Amino acid sequence: MAKTEIRIGGLGGQGVIMAGMILGKAASIYDSKNAAMIQSFGPEARGSACSTQVIIDDVPIGYPYAEKLDVLVTLSQEAFELFRSELKPEGVLVYEEELVKPHDLPPTVQTFGTPATRFAESMRRTMVLNIVMLGFLTAVTSVASLEAMRQAVEVSVPPGTERLNLAAFFRGYSHGLEVLGRTKKPD
Repeated sequence: MAKTEIRIGGLGGQGVIMAGMILGKAASIYDSKNAAMIQSFGPEARGSACSTQVIIDDVPIGYPYAEKLDVLVTLSQEAFELFRSELKPEGVLVYEEELVKPHDLPPTVQTFGTPATRFAESMRRTMVLNIVMLGFLTAVTSVASLEAMRQAVEVSVPPGTERLNLAAFFRGYSHGLEVLGRTKKPD
């Protein structure tokens, strides 16, 4: 795997930073890759723009800032508008389809949308939106393996919420497989 530059963007309170931490942990600890993460958020935590950059590589990472994104994950329209120009023409956009309306992208960008908020709401816990999104991301890209992501989610969420978060992860993962047209479901 060559170096992969990923940005997850959204609003404070959507779990953007935690999603980046889980992704980095999955890559570095459970997939034995190198990973670096940088986070950014506005002065107000909840409701303001925030993002995290995660770089994953087989070799040590000398510069931890993303220059041209291979993958952009957006949980808000504002994040899409701010970061779409950083996406490579052959990159992948993963987005919350009920909150983000992609536009003006090169035709070579692959786009994958999911109603992650609705899935989280159906579980009566909107706070698992980020975990649903990580499951979806895992299914539609190869940024980290399924088992690495599952393990990282399980050890990263607050004690007592592991079952809920794993259910959210697999809900997103299953939807990703559906979007890809696969019939195989996770175990």
